[in-house]
Amino acid sequence: MSEAQGTEDLVRALEELRAGLADLRLPLDLPDGARGRAAATALRDRLDDHLLPRLRAVDAPLLAVVGGSTGAGKSTLVNALLRERVSVAGALRPTTRAPVLAHHPEDARWFTGDRVLPALARATGAEEQVAPPSADAPGPAELRLVASAGVPQGLALLDAPDVDSVVDANRALAAQLLGAADLWLFVTTASRYADAVPWALLADAAARGASVAVVLDRVPSGPGDADVLREVRGDLAGMLRDGGLGAAPLFTVLEGATGEDGLLPAAAVAPLRRWLEDLAGDARRRATVVRRTLTGALEAVPASAAPALGAAAAQTAALEALRSDVVAAFAQGREELEGELTDGTLLRGEVLARWQEFVGTGELLRNLDSAVGRLRDRVSAAVRGRPAPRPEPVGDAVRTGVVALVRARCAGALDRTRDRWLARPAGAQAVALAGSAGTAGDLLDLPADFDERVARLVRDWQRGVLELVREEGAGRRSRARVLSFGVNALGVALMVVVFASTAFIPTGAEVGVGVGAAAVGQRLLEAVFGDAAVRALADRARADLLRRVDELVDGPRVRLLEVLAATGVDEEAPARLERAVAAVVAARRATA
Repeated sequence: MSEAQGTEDLVRALEELRAGLADLRLPLDLPDGARGRAAATALRDRLDDHLLPRLRAVDAPLLAVVGGSTGAGKSTLVNALLRERVSVAGALRPTTRAPVLAHHPEDARWFTGDRVLPALARATGAEEQVAPPSADAPGPAELRLVASAGVPQGLALLDAPDVDSVVDANRALAAQLLGAADLWLFVTTASRYADAVPWALLADAAARGASVAVVLDRVPSGPGDADVLREVRGDLAGMLRDGGLGAAPLFTVLEGATGEDGLLPAAAVAPLRRWLEDLAGDARRRATVVRRTLTGALEAVPASAAPALGAAAAQTAALEALRSDVVAAFAQGREELEGELTDGTLLRGEVLARWQEFVGTGELLRNLDSAVGRLRDRVSAAVRGRPAPRPEPVGDAVRTGVVALVRARCAGALDRTRDRWLARPAGAQAVALAGSAGTAGDLLDLPADFDERVARLVRDWQRGVLELVREEGAGRRSRARVLSFGVNALGVALMVVVFASTAFIPTGAEVGVGVGAAAVGQRLLEAVFGDAAVRALADRARADLLRRVDELVDGPRVRLLEVLAATGVDEEAPARLERAVAAVVAARRATA
C-alpha cells in the first residue's frame, strides 16, 4: 500500500469516527453522561481542528499555540516576537477574548478557510482593546487572523485565551486550541509555574506525545536575582522531567521595561525567536514536530474515545434494563392473571352464589348426577310455564369478577414497573416521560375507562362462548339436549368450567366448593356433548379469553415501551463507535 493510499484510508476512518461522535446522543440521565458528552465533543474538536486538517495537508504551516495561565504574558510575548502589536496585552483580565492567529502573508491561504478550527468564524486585523467579559458571558465566536511579516513563513502563532480563565467558555476554547496545536508554547512565570490547571493540560499533552516548548516569562532581572532564576529553572526543569516532558526546550524571558513601541526589547525574546525561525526554516525539523504530535494524537484516539463509547454503552444497557423491567412486570402480571382465571379463584363470592342459585342446591358435592338432573328439571319447567332460574346473573357476576382480576393484575404490573424504574439511575427520568407522554394521564396509571374496556371484552367473550355452544349443539344428536337446557344455561356452565382449572375437573369429595360448583357444570355439559367435546370447548373458550385479555393488557405495556423508544437512545451507537475506533487503529498501523 502506498503512503498516499494509507493516508487516504486513515482520513476516511477518522471521518467515520467523527460522524459517529457528531451523531452521538446520550439522552438518559446517567452518572457518566456528562463525561461522555465532554469526551465526544473534545475528540470531535480534535479531529476537526488538528487530525483531519493535518492529514489532509501535511505540508501546511506548523501551528504553534501560545497558551498558559492568566497573567503569564502570552500576548506580550507574541507581540514581542513579531515586533508589532497584534494581540491585546494589558492588566485587565481576561485580556484575550478572541484567539489571534498570526501568520506570514504568504501563508494566508492555509488559514482563511475552515481548514483548521472550522467552528470559529474568521475576522481579520489586529485585536482591539475591549472591556473584559463577565464570568458568565458567552465565549469567543471568531478566530482573528493577522498577516504579519514578523512570523516566519511555514509557521503560525496562535495566542489562546487563558487556560484558567474566569470565563468558562474561554477555558474550554483554550483547551480546544491546544488540541489543535502542532506545537504548544507553554508560557508561565516564576510565581505561577507550579499551578495545577496548566500542569493538568501539560500531562495530557505528554500522554498524547505532543510537541511542547516552555517559556518561563517575566523572570526578575535585578541585582541578586540570578540565584532565584537558577532555582526556579531547576525546579521547573525537574517538574518537566517528572511529567514526561524532559525533552521540551525551556526558554527564559527576563522581565524588563518596554520600549516606546510598547514592546519588550528584542533581546529578551531573541533565543525563542531564533529557535522558531530555525524550526520554520528547516522542513525536516518542522516535519518531525508535526509527525510527533500527529502520531501521539492518533495513538490517543482509542483512549480519548473510551469515555464516549462507555457512556453510549451505558445508555444502551440502561434502556435495555428499563425495557426489561416493563416486560418482566407485565409477564409476572400475565402469569398471575392466567392462574387466577383458571384455578378456581374466580369461583367464590358473587360468582359462586349466583351459580348456586342457578343450579338450585347448596349440596353440590353430595350427588353431582342428581344436581344435573335437578338443573334439567328447573330449566325444562320454563317450557311448562313455571318459573325457571335465569343464567344472566351468573354472567354478570363473572364479568364483574374478571374486571376486578384484570384491573388488579394490570395495575400491579404498572406499579412494579414504576418501582423498578425508580430504583435505577435513569428511572426517574423514565417515570417523568411516562407521565408526560400520556394524553389522558400518566401511562403508569390505568386509563379512566379501563374497567369499561375489560367489561366490554368479557361481554364479547361471553357472546363467543354462547356461539361455541350453538356450534357444538348444531348436530342432530345434541340439538335436542341443547334445547332442553338452553344455550344460555349451557354457556354459563361452560364459563364456570373455564374458571375452575387448566386441568380437567376432578369429581371426588376432596374438591373445594368452588371447584365442586364447576363440576356440576362439567357434568351437565358432558351429559349434552360428551367428555371429549367438553374438554375441547373449555380449552377453546379459555384460550379465547386469555387472548382477548392479552390484547387489552398489551396496550399499556406497548405504550411504555414506546416511551422508552422515544428517549432517543441509539442502541447501535456503541457498536458503531467501536467499529470506527477499530478502523482508525487498523489504518494507523497500516501507515506506521
